[in-house]
Amino acid sequence: MTLTKNNPELLGTEPVGRLLRRYALPAIIAMSSASLYNIIDSIFIGHGVGAMAISGLAIAMPLMNLMAAFGSLVGVGASSLISIRLGQGNKQRAFLILSNAVMLNVMIGLTFTTLGLIFLDDILYFFGASDQTIPYARDFMRIILGGNVITHLFMGMNEILRASGYPKKAMGIMLTAVLIIVCLNPIFIFGFGWGVRGSAIATISGQCVALGLEFVHFLNRKHFLYLKRGTFRLIGTIVRKVLSIGLAPFLLNVCASIVVIFINNALKRTGGDISIGAYGIVNRVLMLFVMIVNGLNQGMQPIVGYNYGARQFDRVIRTLKLNIACAVGVTTLGFILGHFFPQLVAGLFTDDPTLLNVAEMGLRISVLAFPIVGFQIVSSGFFQYIGKPQKAILLSLTRQLLFLVPLLALLPDLYGTMGVWMSMPIADGLSALLAGILLTTQLRKMRRHPDRIKVI
Repeated sequence: MTLTKNNPELLGTEPVGRLLRRYALPAIIAMSSASLYNIIDSIFIGHGVGAMAISGLAIAMPLMNLMAAFGSLVGVGASSLISIRLGQGNKQRAFLILSNAVMLNVMIGLTFTTLGLIFLDDILYFFGASDQTIPYARDFMRIILGGNVITHLFMGMNEILRASGYPKKAMGIMLTAVLIIVCLNPIFIFGFGWGVRGSAIATISGQCVALGLEFVHFLNRKHFLYLKRGTFRLIGTIVRKVLSIGLAPFLLNVCASIVVIFINNALKRTGGDISIGAYGIVNRVLMLFVMIVNGLNQGMQPIVGYNYGARQFDRVIRTLKLNIACAVGVTTLGFILGHFFPQLVAGLFTDDPTLLNVAEMGLRISVLAFPIVGFQIVSSGFFQYIGKPQKAILLSLTRQLLFLVPLLALLPDLYGTMGVWMSMPIADGLSALLAGILLTTQLRKMRRHPDRIKVI
């Protein structure tokens, strides 16, 4: 049988370097483009609306992280499980996983939207908003929450599209959304004078178009995986496994939200709204490099999942090593730019001298341990993709919650705003150490006792 380049069965035969390029490069372009949109969006808002608007978006960040958490709970869990089932040759089960993912995204998205809109102001004040920043955060999040189901479906279907053998198409659809959003942003913000509301409307508009393109693909029966009639029923075993595997990225985003809440409130107490805005700038810059590493992880996911399901552990290990090397290179570049050129980077977002000075200091300190962040992210993703959610969850929790939150409770009282910034690289170093221990143990088992490895 001749295999086309989009057939996932090639995941078990082609050289892993070629596969990683094929799957990771489109994901990197898509993920970094989405992050670049956030940066460009902040630049428009920073120069077109003002410093307090940037602070308002920083306040909204934890709520957006929670939205992403519930989206990844289903999207990443379903795509990982689909890759494993395809590796086992169980295509019919993959059809059921796809339809269950669609239904779960709709149900969870509607629930989150309803609760978020009802308690929006209370949530934003809890996240660190002040009377000066909450109007911007509220205007932005009302629109984003209204389109939450679209966001969940768009991100989840994109994950599955990539895992089922169409990484370039997944990239193209993501780039389409980003291009629409970037083009509409200046029109809505400056042309129509809608401010932060215009940015939110542009975001949902781009995602609507992208979701339509994804459904066109998955409704086409000529594709390897499609939405099959008669499969739209929730199956308990599938739901539990999807949610179990997706729990690691879910907790990662939940923890990110909790951490941002702690950071925002610590900065509000020690430095005020300007410091919160500075963190918003720093976070967007660092997220660009994190998203590139996440793109590498997304490229690794179908390769590792398929070969692990096929018990080709040597290919799994080669893919992992190559991905770690690439990820560390990316985060090292982030360290160089953030530590040695912070004023140049922060100056893209604002010309407010006070905000610029605080952001420059925060960026220089935050990236001190950034090179090893790439290793930690890849390690967490690896355990998730081989169906070991407990270890993935542990690694997701360590940096964001178990290490960083206690540091944020201690260091700001001792060192003020400097203590907030220093908490981040210290937590990065500790979490990378734990990731190294767990990953070394797992790889030793795969090399020495492959017959004892149980595939879910």
